[in-house]
Amino acid sequence: MSLPTSSPKYRRVLLKLSGEGLMGDQQYGLDTDTVERIAGEVKSVYDMGVQVCLVIGAGNIFRGMSAAATKIERATADYMGMLATVMNALAMQSLLESLGVPTRVQSAIPMTTVCEPYIRRRAVRHLEKGRIVIFAAGTGNPYFTTDTAAALRAVEMNCDALLKGTQVDGVYSADPKKDPDAVRYDTLSYQEVLSQNLRVMDASAIALSRENELPILVFSIHKEGAFADVVRGEGHCTIIE
Repeated sequence: MSLPTSSPKYRRVLLKLSGEGLMGDQQYGLDTDTVERIAGEVKSVYDMGVQVCLVIGAGNIFRGMSAAATKIERATADYMGMLATVMNALAMQSLLESLGVPTRVQSAIPMTTVCEPYIRRRAVRHLEKGRIVIFAAGTGNPYFTTDTAAALRAVEMNCDALLKGTQVDGVYSADPKKDPDAVRYDTLSYQEVLSQNLRVMDASAIALSRENELPILVFSIHKEGAFADVVRGEGHCTIIE
């Protein structure tokens, strides 16, 4: 992948990925080719001198909300989902390091055999030393999604922006794969997202971003070079601010 020529607009960003984005064409689990391709997209931004951290969901392995609807107690189901995010984080770490990118995984649920516990100052230091940090296990609390975890970690890391890599190229009024008349937005306010119930992220994540004036940029993780384009301020995305 060729290196971008223009300078980045953002110097420290958090990339939020859904677990489904790691499945490729599979119905379940991880597609290593897809994870490797996304790792390459992350590396292209890292090579620009941008400090990058990630939060990855676990919908490709286990969804707490779905499990809670099938007799598993909600808090237990959420903890199971948090553990699944650690699996995705370790896979991404392995593929990033195979590309020569130093990467650390920090888990909100301590499991020191496989990764570091989440310590804010240590995470900031990793970023300053040129390492990518992947935050796993959500916030460590049930009833909170990985969207909220992403907003929280982005604020704690003092990121310039929260970037959400999705299956489509921005925020639409409805699912564009199901509704051909869905309208795409170039810009939105936090309040518009909440009042129109657009569901790009959950309400607590939007509210936390609004309170801390953290811009959210929504783009397609499946378009080659899109992550780097958005970080340079040139990409095709929806900006929520």
